[in-house]
Amino acid sequence: MAEELERSKAEEPKDTKPGFQNPVAGFGVTFKAMFKKRLTEQYPEQQKTTAPRFHGRHQLNRHPDGLEKCVGCELCAWACPADAIYVEGADNTDEERYSPGERYGRVYQINYARCILCGLCIEACPTRALTMTNEFELADSSRANLIYTKEQLLAGLEEGMVDSPHAIYPGTDEQDYYRGLVTEAAPGTERQVAHSKGEVVQEADSTFGGTEPASGKVAGR
Repeated sequence: MAEELERSKAEEPKDTKPGFQNPVAGFGVTFKAMFKKRLTEQYPEQQKTTAPRFHGRHQLNRHPDGLEKCVGCELCAWACPADAIYVEGADNTDEERYSPGERYGRVYQINYARCILCGLCIEACPTRALTMTNEFELADSSRANLIYTKEQLLAGLEEGMVDSPHAIYPGTDEQDYYRGLVTEAAPGTERQVAHSKGEVVQEADSTFGGTEPASGKVAGR
């Protein structure tokens, strides 16, 4: 037993520096940093340019004709490690169509009080409906304001688009959309009435007098 004890002591590394030099070496690191040039970010007066693939606020994308890419599959919500995404899917109809497929995301919410901006949700999305932008200014004084809804996340309309809901491009199906064959809305495409959002069909105002019937019907916005 004594021999094993002596052997273990012999194998222990010996401290080559005296004990008083250890604090001096530590203060030396601090002393060197005192003379380095300080880097001060002048934010928000001067905003720093983010990387092209920076993980910022999410965006729900559209097809070139304006229909939504989200099909309400909820895979993004399942992939989220922080449980920050909530999705409710619903069925499309010929009278109210939001996406080329059978379903669409009726409710879509992201809680940025929980989101860690990891990007796992966009990797799980099968239709490339969910991507991340370079917007990073998400701070707010209210937790309720940190819950972004579908209306806030949905991409805006570009040239050649018609706001959903509306019918798909004539003579195409959902596969043609994801092959990139649809590049813009068909001529004469009109927005349908969103009954699920409480919109109703309103009679258009007539310019021919009170006894003249209305000339047509328009969807209430």
